[in-house]
Amino acid sequence: MNAPVTPTALGKPALPPTILIILYATSILLANVTLNRFIQLPVFGLLSVGTIFFAAVFTLRDRIHRAGGLKAVYIAIALALLVNTVAAAALHTPLRFIGASFLAILLGELTDTAVYQRLLHRNWWTRVLASNAVSVPLDSVSFTLLAFWGTMSHRDIAQIIFADIVTKYVIAALFAFRARHVAVQPA
Repeated sequence: MNAPVTPTALGKPALPPTILIILYATSILLANVTLNRFIQLPVFGLLSVGTIFFAAVFTLRDRIHRAGGLKAVYIAIALALLVNTVAAAALHTPLRFIGASFLAILLGELTDTAVYQRLLHRNWWTRVLASNAVSVPLDSVSFTLLAFWGTMSHRDIAQIIFADIVTKYVIAALFAFRARHVAVQPA
């Protein structure tokens, strides 16, 4: 069994869980503020600008799990839900977006955490890839349907879901590639 690669094992100081939790909540906040701004992709896909920010959430949560354990993950999720609900209400965000975001975060993040937790005996990459394989589509589909059903065409909804999932996987792959590249560099 492979030991997980930690930042300190790479000669880098690990970020404390508190900093990771703040980055996590901030990423979700930025995603929610920009959730209804879209970029038309070539051929097929409507990319929510919020997806670009939200893609970091999956990696940050996994890093929180690794740095602070399950309790720190639950604190991060609770804090993100609280901060984002209060901020959305203060910014007069439509209730359908507040509800969709709250439920999708709760469903996606708790599912990802449960999968990650069940795979603690596996190496870090397996935990991250397996948990993201479940939570990315779950989050993308649940949020998009709750936020936009009845206000956008089925084609636009399908384009948003497609672009969301592909973008989150590409960004996660880039993070993984970068981390793997750093891990194989001599100290």
